[in-house]
Amino acid sequence: MKFKSEELLSDLIQQTKGILTFADSLKSLPYTSPNRRLHKDSWSVLECLEHLNRYGDYYLKEISTRLNQSKVKGAEIFKSGFLGNYFAQSMLPKKKLNKMKTFKAMNPIHTALDSSVLNTFIEQQHKMLALLEKAKSKNLNKIKTGISISKLIKIKLGDTFRFVIYHNLRHIEQIKNILMSTKADKPAGSVKEEVQTH
Repeated sequence: MKFKSEELLSDLIQQTKGILTFADSLKSLPYTSPNRRLHKDSWSVLECLEHLNRYGDYYLKEISTRLNQSKVKGAEIFKSGFLGNYFAQSMLPKKKLNKMKTFKAMNPIHTALDSSVLNTFIEQQHKMLALLEKAKSKNLNKIKTGISISKLIKIKLGDTFRFVIYHNLRHIEQIKNILMSTKADKPAGSVKEEVQTH
């Protein structure tokens, strides 16, 4: 799969801005809403965000390090790698989401959480926007990052951005469904998902 690098980054920036706008809207939720869950073994709003924060802790640092180390100039075309594209595509929200079990370290279910989780998530989205802007002068093909399950496996930076942001979008849809199903205030549009997903 090929993309114009500038267009890909622009699209990812717009998606991240949308995620940020939605996250800001969660600040106005009733006090109890962020801890509601569809059933005892599903994630709450805060648990979804904490899951994303744990991935963000790894990927934001990894992306920043690789960007700072690279001196290779940008390329007009980004060609997605086989593995990286598979990871990214698997994260895209779908009408019927495929179920995925998450790794234990990334599973925050029944963890004591508070509003700081939302603040951290918002802060991470601002960092992501800054990294996407920085990447405009870099080569999305040549820069590669380790992945959270193994630093021995590396994927192209363009695919890393896609994976992380699509993963965020996936769980934003999960949050929307939680809020809709628990009859809390929420923006329109949701995808049903009642299980923890990677």
